[in-house]
Amino acid sequence: MTAAISSTRAVTACLLLAASPALQAQAAAAPPAAAASAPAANRPQQVEVTGTTTPERNDERRRATASRITYGREELDRMGDASLGEVLKRLPGVTLGGPPGRGGQVRMRGMGGGYTQILIDGQRMAPGFSLDSIAPEQIEKIEIMRAPVAEFGTRAIAGTINVVMRSDFKRKANEFKVGGGADGSRPQAGASWATNGQADSLGYNLSATVFQGGQDSDTTTSTLARDAGGRTTLDQRVHSTSEGTRRGLFANGRLQWRLGPGQSLDLQPFVNLVRSRSDGLSVLDQRAGDDVPYTRATSQSETTWQMARLGGAWNTTTGSGGRLQVRFGSRLSESTSRSNRFETGGSRGAPRQRVDDSGNRELSLDMNGKFSQLIADRHSASAGWELERTSRDDRRSIAVDGKPQAADFGENLTAQVQRLALYAQDEWEWSKQFSFYVGARWEAIDTRSDALQNRPAVANRSAVFAPLAHMVWKFPESPRDQLRLSLTRSYRSPNLSQLIARPSWSTDHEDRTKPNSASKPDRLGNPDLKPELAWGLELGYEHYLDAGGVLTANVYLRRIDDLIRTVRSNAPQVVAWATVPRYLAQPQNVGHADAAGLELEAKARLVDLWAEAPAAVQGISLRANASLMWSRVAGVAGPDNRLEGQPPWTANLGADWPVRGLPLTVGASLNYTPGFRVQEIDDRFSRQGAKPVLDVNALWKLNTDASLRLTVSNASARRYDSGSTILLADGSSEATDSRARTFTTVNLRAEFRF
Repeated sequence: MTAAISSTRAVTACLLLAASPALQAQAAAAPPAAAASAPAANRPQQVEVTGTTTPERNDERRRATASRITYGREELDRMGDASLGEVLKRLPGVTLGGPPGRGGQVRMRGMGGGYTQILIDGQRMAPGFSLDSIAPEQIEKIEIMRAPVAEFGTRAIAGTINVVMRSDFKRKANEFKVGGGADGSRPQAGASWATNGQADSLGYNLSATVFQGGQDSDTTTSTLARDAGGRTTLDQRVHSTSEGTRRGLFANGRLQWRLGPGQSLDLQPFVNLVRSRSDGLSVLDQRAGDDVPYTRATSQSETTWQMARLGGAWNTTTGSGGRLQVRFGSRLSESTSRSNRFETGGSRGAPRQRVDDSGNRELSLDMNGKFSQLIADRHSASAGWELERTSRDDRRSIAVDGKPQAADFGENLTAQVQRLALYAQDEWEWSKQFSFYVGARWEAIDTRSDALQNRPAVANRSAVFAPLAHMVWKFPESPRDQLRLSLTRSYRSPNLSQLIARPSWSTDHEDRTKPNSASKPDRLGNPDLKPELAWGLELGYEHYLDAGGVLTANVYLRRIDDLIRTVRSNAPQVVAWATVPRYLAQPQNVGHADAAGLELEAKARLVDLWAEAPAAVQGISLRANASLMWSRVAGVAGPDNRLEGQPPWTANLGADWPVRGLPLTVGASLNYTPGFRVQEIDDRFSRQGAKPVLDVNALWKLNTDASLRLTVSNASARRYDSGSTILLADGSSEATDSRARTFTTVNLRAEFRF
């Protein structure tokens, strides 16, 4: 065991040493007790005002029985990020889909699409909500839970990210930040304000962010199809550019009333408004192929998204170590989208206009209860229930050259989702060395929708029972070292789109009197889908350093049953929306998959690794993490039969350096995801190019309450490549490759506290 621990420390220390020559370093001033551990001769003779956020957060992480990594205000403020997505991409094992600098789906351990549970104050948000709408200034902390716990839900096969909004009521304070810059050549501007305080029986925390900016895109997509004999049947190249603007408001509040001894009432209003517009141009160059759909196309699109939520919680104590909490909330979200595409040229000769107008409205009501009882000083138990009901209305209309398409097909639909959960958990610190957690959660989800033409109403019900166990063992001879072990059950439920998706036909084959191609199938939901179920095992080692430093290594295993994949029919099918058989793609349960990985994390000051470091650089702090990820889908032939979108590894290196003698701190962070290939199903594989993302920043303190911050995001701005290939049963194939330009974002911001 001693040798294994020594090897783990060596590996994680090497990650930190690798960061030092690659980047200029990062600075987090050490607490006085930690600074005293450095040799007196090397210690700078200066007075510094230091915070204790990192040590506090590591204490919280260290004490938790179930693995919970907490990142507080110091971590959130470090790089001066303009969006939450930029913060998340640097956390251990977290990746973002899509091109650098454009946000994207958040993935833990390379698994997205419902495998990663995203919560805001412990609550799920409506589909369409973007984490990039939240400014880091509005967040109190981010919690990462690698294994599920009963209270936060078990729809978290990969893990849970819980974003906790600001909640400080202790003293009256205000923060105001305003700045601007450019995303490529497009201007950006934004401002945020936060205030908190306490008056008599009321504590309040209010914050708001407004933003406006433009974004360009420049993508070239090539498609090459060959028949069974290797002859080219389609060779086309589309160059697409667009200019977009996006503006929005995100406002959040927390109001707390003290109703009496042991009683309080919290209300949390939450508003998000986003408007975006884009104007695009596509030019098609087709060198082979019988039908040329167009040669030039212009497009305009407008999208609106708005959501309002009001949550509340009533808390009371029983006087015997018990505590009852009742939470309630309502959420209303609406989105609309309208696109207008005008095509000219091509085989048709005549111009063609396509207008797509869609929208949805979702109303959700929820009520939760939890009772906690302190059994002894270090032993507590709790039980709770959750009830949620969601109604969703979708509408869509399509017109081609002014003529409505499929107006009688059932483009409008209504769906209802009802969820009920019961859970119980017990946490016991058995001794100073050993503590454990056991829990269980039962959750049922019932989904229903109205009937579509020639198709019955959809009804799907699933129920999952999930036992959970966590333990922590602290080494008696080394109080800074501890082991974690977790055995859990988790699941991923099919989303509404997978269950009841309206039939949609390929935009490349909209004439439903003709067959479509196997590479461009029509799509339909599957109401018979079952949830994916997973057993999970976690084993982790943690070593805590002075001043909040930490070295960790974590190994995980997941066995996933009833994996969901989208499968295309082998031959054209008779469908209600076409007069000829068409190829059809539907989500299906295809079998099981295994996933495993190793996660390493290290945070320390340079002086912890190099005791004789010169005084000028002793304030440097370093951070690094790396995740190795492996998976295998049993029902898909290899090689590369991995979970969709999962890279083989990802790594982050970062450093901060408070320049001695100046009120200046500079920092840098490098995020790297290598290129990879995934065999999604036997006849289809996808590929993604490497994604290096370099961010740098500088903070100049004008005084104790004012500062200027310069950030440069995606400084490397490399091209982003992606693609897919379909192999058909007759030996023919079709490959699509996209090359997208990425852009560097520069932002200068003034920050004030008063």
